Amino acid sequence: MVSLLEISRNESDEDSWRLISGSLADISEALAVFHPHRATRKITVFGSARTARGEPAYAVAKELAEVAVAQGFEVMTGAGGGVMEAANQGAGCENSIGLNVDLPFEQHANRYVSGCDGRLLHFRYFFTRKLFFLRESDALVVLPGGFGTLDELFESLTLIQTGRTPPIPLVLLAPEGDDFWEGWERHVHEGLAQRGLISPEDSSLLMRARSAHGAIELICRFYRVFHTAQFGADRLELLLHVPFPSSQLGQLNHAFADLLEEGSIQPGESCDDNGILRPCLRLQIDKRRIGRLYQLIDRLNSLELPPCGALEHPGERLCAVEP
Repeated sequence: MVSLLEISRNESDEDSWRLISGSLADISEALAVFHPHRATRKITVFGSARTARGEPAYAVAKELAEVAVAQGFEVMTGAGGGVMEAANQGAGCENSIGLNVDLPFEQHANRYVSGCDGRLLHFRYFFTRKLFFLRESDALVVLPGGFGTLDELFESLTLIQTGRTPPIPLVLLAPEGDDFWEGWERHVHEGLAQRGLISPEDSSLLMRARSAHGAIELICRFYRVFHTAQFGADRLELLLHVPFPSSQLGQLNHAFADLLEEGSIQPGESCDDNGILRPCLRLQIDKRRIGRLYQLIDRLNSLELPPCGALEHPGERLCAVEP
């Protein structure tokens, strides 16, 4: 309210107020739709709206959603055709969420999500739509696509690399025999990294899969021990499903000393967004080294651990922590 009053003192242009009103409406409607689904992790599927039903990428997107739902995840898409339609079809109405955007052509909500009561959003602006894709996603899977798909991929990478969104798995997926991502990765990792435009460890922000099952296995593994990350003013907390073994703490600090801005990695406990007390690791990181943070998370997920129920439900955000 204070911000609106400040704007009203200096701004009377109708277009400006249309922008403000539309943005607030987008946010309000999206918060209402997502509120009932906060306990379930969600996988966002990006890909071309132009992918035909007979193409291998369509079949892979449909299977991806089916496997995701079987593991307890919900599936989010841009609600359009092609890859998005395939993912909504595979997930089914009761496990799909569509984030549509008003466009003069090409983008109409597909039939597999358009009739889902309370699960389809119509955004006025791309920027509010992108905000909720990243805010509500626990994983991203990107299939071959054009400008829009690549824009979503780079936007996601930018927000992850700069620490503006907590670490989540980002998987590049193409059908067997489709080399769409090979050339792209070669340019990014060799062209950009060799010129010093990105850090060499930024390659760790991405994973690549050749099948729907492979993509979901990568996502489930990402949440095997790691639960989520909470950025504070002066430190980062990595919330875990199980405590990190104290006997391995010295080795972990030695291996990731270059990630720390100062101090050391320390064990503790912290409440997540749902008030559940979880074991955690606290550290002050160099925020320019997010790729190394992903390597640390991979190290945590590689721990040899005894059977634990908290590790068996990757799709649940509220999974209870076992003693």
